Amino acid sequence: MPSDTRPASPRSAQWLTLPGCKRVLVVVHTEVYGRRLRDLLPLLEADLRVQVDFTIAPHAFNAGAERSLRDLDSAVLPWEVALRAEYDLVLAAGSQGVEQLRGPLVRLPHGAGHIKLSRTTDDRDPGASRTVSGMGRQYLVREGKVVPKAMALAHRDDLATLERTCPEALPIAEVVGDATHDRIVSSLPLRRRYRAALGLRRGQKLLLVSSTWGVGSSFNRLDALLPRLLTELSPARYLIAVLVHPNVWSGHGDWQVRSWLSAARRRGIVVIPPEADWRQPLIAADWVIGDHGSVTLYATLTHAAILLARFPTADVDPASPGAELARTAPALSPAHPLPEQLAYARAEYPAAAYARIAHRISSEPGRFGRNTRRLMYGLLGLGEPAYAPLLPPLPLPTPWVGAGVGEVPV
Repeated sequence: MPSDTRPASPRSAQWLTLPGCKRVLVVVHTEVYGRRLRDLLPLLEADLRVQVDFTIAPHAFNAGAERSLRDLDSAVLPWEVALRAEYDLVLAAGSQGVEQLRGPLVRLPHGAGHIKLSRTTDDRDPGASRTVSGMGRQYLVREGKVVPKAMALAHRDDLATLERTCPEALPIAEVVGDATHDRIVSSLPLRRRYRAALGLRRGQKLLLVSSTWGVGSSFNRLDALLPRLLTELSPARYLIAVLVHPNVWSGHGDWQVRSWLSAARRRGIVVIPPEADWRQPLIAADWVIGDHGSVTLYATLTHAAILLARFPTADVDPASPGAELARTAPALSPAHPLPEQLAYARAEYPAAAYARIAHRISSEPGRFGRNTRRLMYGLLGLGEPAYAPLLPPLPLPTPWVGAGVGEVPV
């Protein structure tokens, strides 16, 4: 190893760097942000001209950020070190602290469809109208200046939203598509293999219960839903899996969430751990009971029938595809038997409407890799590698032990 590539003291702004490499910094705020950014890594692989570093930015849910990087076996730069270094490209899905970094920043969305409105605690002007989360001035502008060099968007409709919420950022917007959309769609032919890998028995149906985070999420009503799932659905016919947003795990702590769900786990409900990839179970599912989270919207790409357990309309952008889904999908009823509602959701499956909603997730289907690599390499000032920038299908998932005993290896 050349002498000038030795790691310096962690207090130094210099880190282990190969001579002549363009430096790319991946900034992770939360587990969700980290997983979104990981879909970019195949676009930078095997290029000896590029070195990728990782750092964790200050955030209330940093515990999840650490977890999202754990299995990469990569060194993580302390935030203080990252602040003092110069980068040729910075990639982030969040806004907190990124204006302090030195290098052209590409901001990417961390969910589907920009569904949610900003939280009131995020808004800097008390009494001002709420903006679309991630697309208002409070996320993009500091001291009168737009922070990102480029803002990657999934759909051309997002341009109209950005023009309304932060028009000064419109010149830096780039419509690139959605990596999760593309990887789900390319992996749909593997559905049977995913089901077998998870451990579903022949003829067994998978019901995925998904919750986002926050006061309007369905997690806050699981105490009413879980007993119904256990008493009304036969475990011989239905395998039930619960998917809770990583921010819930990070905010309350892993032990607390597992404790809350322990009785359900003992009775056969699978609790998917926060570090697990949720996309294979989504593809494998026969039904999804969800709320206003991204997982429910991505379910329109699959064959799963959808029911809404909760949908806080006041917290959702009425022009978003998520709001359209809420106007289309059947709402879970507390007064009717669950088997009948599942049968209704399947029999009345609005295929054309779901396809229309799914098309609103990305206006560049199958082209996220091509568009995003072009954007990144353009900012790096490098020619792209001479091979197609394809994102691979999702790998086979970790088996659910015993499929129905409620334990997933962690």
